[in-house]
Amino acid sequence: MSRTDHAGPFIGRSMPRIHDPRLLVGHGRFVDDIDDSGALHAVVLRSPVPHGHIVAVDCAAALACGRALLVLGPDDLELLTDELPTAWRIPGQRARTVAVAARTVRYVGQPVGLVVASSRAEAEGLAELVRIDIEPLPAVLGLDAALAEGAPLLYPEDGTNVVGEIHFGDAPQELERVMASAAHVVERELTIQRVCHSPMEPRGLLAEWIPATRRLTVWSSTQSPHVVRQELATALRLRVDQVRVVAPDIGGSFGGKVTTYADEVMVCLAAVSLGRRVKWIEDRTENLTASYQGRGQRARARLALDGSGRFLALSAHITGDLGAFPIQAGTGPFQVTGLALEGPYRFERAGATVTAVHTNTVPTGAYRGYGMQEAAWIRERLIEEAARETGRDPLELRLLNLIQAEELPYTTRTGLGYDSGDYPAALRRAAALAEERARPSGDSVRRGVAVTPSVEITGFAPSALLEMFQIDWSGWESVRVRVSQDGTVTVFAGVIAIGQGIETTLAQIVADRLGVPIDWVAVELGDTDTAPYSDLTSQASRSLTLAGAALMQAADRMRERMFELAAYHLKAPREEVVLEGAEFRWPAGRTSLAWQEVTSRGWKGWGRSEPGRIRLEETADFDPPAITFSYSAHGAAVSVDLETGEIAVEDYWTVNDSGVLVNPLIAEGQIIGGVAQGLGIALTEEVVHDPVTGHSLTTGFTEYILPASADVPPVTVEHRSTPSAVIPGGFKGLGEGGVIPGPATVANAVAAAVPDIAECLTATPLSPARVWDALSATEAGRA
Repeated sequence: MSRTDHAGPFIGRSMPRIHDPRLLVGHGRFVDDIDDSGALHAVVLRSPVPHGHIVAVDCAAALACGRALLVLGPDDLELLTDELPTAWRIPGQRARTVAVAARTVRYVGQPVGLVVASSRAEAEGLAELVRIDIEPLPAVLGLDAALAEGAPLLYPEDGTNVVGEIHFGDAPQELERVMASAAHVVERELTIQRVCHSPMEPRGLLAEWIPATRRLTVWSSTQSPHVVRQELATALRLRVDQVRVVAPDIGGSFGGKVTTYADEVMVCLAAVSLGRRVKWIEDRTENLTASYQGRGQRARARLALDGSGRFLALSAHITGDLGAFPIQAGTGPFQVTGLALEGPYRFERAGATVTAVHTNTVPTGAYRGYGMQEAAWIRERLIEEAARETGRDPLELRLLNLIQAEELPYTTRTGLGYDSGDYPAALRRAAALAEERARPSGDSVRRGVAVTPSVEITGFAPSALLEMFQIDWSGWESVRVRVSQDGTVTVFAGVIAIGQGIETTLAQIVADRLGVPIDWVAVELGDTDTAPYSDLTSQASRSLTLAGAALMQAADRMRERMFELAAYHLKAPREEVVLEGAEFRWPAGRTSLAWQEVTSRGWKGWGRSEPGRIRLEETADFDPPAITFSYSAHGAAVSVDLETGEIAVEDYWTVNDSGVLVNPLIAEGQIIGGVAQGLGIALTEEVVHDPVTGHSLTTGFTEYILPASADVPPVTVEHRSTPSAVIPGGFKGLGEGGVIPGPATVANAVAAAVPDIAECLTATPLSPARVWDALSATEAGRA
């Protein structure tokens, strides 16, 4: 080995992702790329109705032809599996598990069985021979139907479709008191739609049971391999050490792959039953219609101001569409909306009541920026409307009420403890950029600009906080650093690579702290046999923040051990030894020793200072003392075609503070990707169901419209840095910050462009049809 141009320092340096070269030439190893020679193939049997009792699953025709190697129905599943656990519940929630065996179906697409054959095409043909006899029950689609008096009940034993309820912040009666005395109150019903995760790679797995070792190995496109391992062991009645889960390359997740699905348990059960490899790859229609979804909330919200424009109170009743049953994260996104409602502002009083409701639709759960995007939508639309109704400048109204830098740390009325930063400075900079980007309107096209600030919960979460809320996860992260005999370094971490470049940033941290070239560092992730334990892994903007903090500690201890070994062999005082290039030097003694020679002697056990400590390996566990909070201000310039209602986002910019950035290039990519998702939710994406049959009407990308490259303008990204005081390295997360303020920012820019329809901008997506309907009732639309 020789030192290359990949020399440090590395923290703060923009570098391409280290795995890009192999991906760009087609050497990625996704689940569907794994050698499946000899594997059997599975197809999932799904409910064709939104609600009903399964009377029978007739497999006779499929089995009679002799090509079906296994057909599993509800009877088999009930006999051979246990239920999957949930983690995040709401007061009043009765269901604590998710059944693998369905006797009552509660959404179109719910898995009820499995067919296994020698090929995917054969299994699909055999699945058509299986007759599923379902006694239909009345279905409820949407919150209004579920909450209507006399509505059909998904769970008659509950006596209601309400799952549970919780209140955050000031008591409702206190909020009412302040509202009653306010000079001005803005009230709106604000809705954000259901969306699909739509990862480039849908879900999929390859499961292998080896009877001789009685061990199950699962290659899965999962965001949480240790969680899948535990949940599979529970559902299949195995010991945890009988299950190995490997996450190879993952083609995106956005929260859709953080838990174990019932259909995935079925595939693994088939492998165990047959003693073979069984493969299942979700197709795009399944992904859009049967995989868990995100968002789906409605809020009745009020903002009270005094005569000078100061915010007195913010109140919301948030109703979340949970779908057919609670999954692992379940009501968590709705609860985060209530907790994060205040954003970066001061309120004398603030509070939110959160109600979760069952409907006969796909369950909802984690989706990038969950709860926080919904909170920003509620808060920022109310503020914009308050400015319009009171004749105030929206920017000045926000600046008047933003938490000031000298007020941090600051505890919100709902109990969030903001740590550090300068929220007004970010907003002022975004506003300055807005002045540069304003363009004139035309006769049929109106243009407008808006800027909105937001706060992002990152580094989620301290285990003590999870314990306090009785959320059944751990929040700590662990890493292991090994220096091998030849001097190379391997990092093992429990977080997962899902396209965010975590392999590169972890390598940068350890190379920087050890003082070695980055091409000496390898990062191993995703294998439960070798990766340190991690419950939450790479979600909630926490992978770099927490794994990076643990890695700082482990790498610093390893560096100290290497210096002690070098000092021993150089016969030098430890404090006089320096590392230059690939050599340890003792300038006073004019002696040196190569890094590789030190590691070689270390593995021989020569020169150690502590008896019994030989391996050049360090492990660090890190449980954060508190959540960290990143923040940003986003700006959008839009045009509105008065004749068609079409909105075009012509420019977009962000000013962000995520503490110390390890790799600004990767940070920029994460933010821009989040912005694109935010624009999709703002303008085009929406899950739509047939109101009679309950079938999804968005079964492919011709109906479920993702933003195309032409829909996303060039995005200007600027960074500020306020290091975290509670995270070694000063890191904060940024994985969700790009997506959070987008819908509100776009809607506010539309309101600025066409004030006539501002009051109507209460629901996303802002489709041409929805905007045209609003325009048609105004002078602007008739112009």
